[in-house]
Amino acid sequence: MAFLLLAGFAFTAVVVFLTFALVAVVIKIAVRIILLPLLLLKWIVIGVMLAVVGLVLMLPLLPILAVGAIVWMLVKANRRPAVA
Repeated sequence: MAFLLLAGFAFTAVVVFLTFALVAVVIKIAVRIILLPLLLLKWIVIGVMLAVVGLVLMLPLLPILAVGAIVWMLVKANRRPAVA
């Protein structure tokens, strides 16, 4: 008699555990489905902001870039050929 009672308790414990595990997996999947679009939206917004801020921060460096391009073209134009 006690063995049947113990088996019933064990069966109930397994059923409760599996139910909790199934509920946890369903909640985890639901949270991922809900949060994934928000994560992608966050990356898109951050990418746009980085592009805008990068362009704003690059504007003061344009004169330095222009001087570097002019020096590079002068050096490239005065280069001697490798084979005579």
